[in-house]
Amino acid sequence: MRLRQAAVTAVGVLAFVLSASSPASAATGDFYYKVGPGVPTGLADPESGTCVNLPFTTDQAPGFAPENYTDATATVFLDPDCKGDTYYVMNPGKQLGDRLKLRSVIFS
Repeated sequence: MRLRQAAVTAVGVLAFVLSASSPASAATGDFYYKVGPGVPTGLADPESGTCVNLPFTTDQAPGFAPENYTDATATVFLDPDCKGDTYYVMNPGKQLGDRLKLRSVIFS
């Protein structure tokens, strides 16, 4: 009986370790935003858990009007490197207007 309990415990621990050490997955879908005079651009199947500094955005011209068509929650930040106090959480399928500015994003 003890051997069986030990085996079940060992299998449970092994399953936990393997799931915790698996590589980061990608958010399936597309994340769009606009730059410059409303030029659309975006990310396809972005990696989850990694901060992405959005291409073509600058201090003077951040991106705007994000659209999250991925299957993951996106947290968008005004500052680069997913830092700062100005951020917004976007659920899958969420679209925000031109007033929201962003320079980086991380997907859950």
